[in-house]
Order: sequence, then structure tokens, then C-alpha cells
Amino acid sequence: MAQCEWPKDDERMQAYHDEEWCRPSRDERYLFEMLSLEGAQAGLSWQIVLSKRDSYKDAFHNFDIDYCAALTDEALAEIKEQYGVIKHGAKLQSVRTNAQAVKEIQSEFTSFAEYLWSFTDGKAVINEWQSDGQIPAQSELSVKLSKDLKKRGFKFVGPVTSYSFLQAVGMVDDHIISCPFHSANRT
Repeated sequence: MAQCEWPKDDERMQAYHDEEWCRPSRDERYLFEMLSLEGAQAGLSWQIVLSKRDSYKDAFHNFDIDYCAALTDEALAEIKEQYGVIKHGAKLQSVRTNAQAVKEIQSEFTSFAEYLWSFTDGKAVINEWQSDGQIPAQSELSVKLSKDLKKRGFKFVGPVTSYSFLQAVGMVDDHIISCPFHSANRT
């Protein structure tokens, strides 16, 4: 079976493709991690972000939402200097801002997962692309999610970033139909 071509022969990208990408998750910490990493990717390659993922986990205490929401400006400056993260100040500050927004959502909804999955009525969107080239950069769903996240104060959540996030957490399955990791082919 032919599989998605985008991981190429990069081992880290291949492992992410095979083990995580487009796999439905409702884990609060993982959802926040993926939101943070996708925001860090804006303007960069996913390969760069994945190579820094362990540093991000160390810096942000495994993306503990309460910890991240309480970060001070000094702590963010220290993270920028002492960890192997992307050094973009606004992207680092967005981790705190977005953690605070997640906490607001958690108090309004049952959970961050409940809020997110309400955009798809709790079901993953299963696409049936024949090739990687057919996969869009954004969708009507990602535009809708982006608008709502921005309205709630989230940063680095444009429609393209939101679409990548939807793929990352399995709300959208964009494995090509012949890929053994497409949900129709997994047992």
C-alpha cells in the first residue's frame, strides 16, 4: 500500500505520521501540546518543530496547562534563553495566553476536548484523498475554529494553523486513502 509521502525518509517525521498524526485524541494535555506546537510552527517546517519537541516539553513542564497559564514574563524570558525552543517571543508568550484561554474554556465547557470536538459533533472528519497534493491547507472547519479561538483570545491559531491542529489531534484524518494509517485501513 502506498502511504503519505510528506514524512519522506525523516525518521522523526515518519514516527509522528505513523503513531500520532490524524489519531483522535481527547486528552487535554495532548490537545494543548499540539495547539502550542502547531502555533510554534507558523512560518516554519514541522520538521523543525518536531526536532525541538523534547525541549518544549521540558520548558513547559510537559505542557501542563495550569503551569503554563501561570508563567511570568521572567519565566518566559528564561525559557527563551535556556531551552532549545524556537526563540520567537510572541510564540512563546502565546503558550501562556493560550493556556489561560484553555482554562476559560474548561470552566465554560466540560473540557477543552468537549469544546473542540463540538465543532465536528464528536466525530472525526475522514477524508479520502488519493494523493498528498489533494490535501488542503485549510478548510471551512478550520476557518470556523480559528475564528472562535481568536474570539476567545487564542494566539497563533489562523485557519492554516488550525487545520494542521485538526489533523494533529485526529479531528481530521488526511492520510491518503491508500495509506495503511488511514482510519479505514487501521484495525
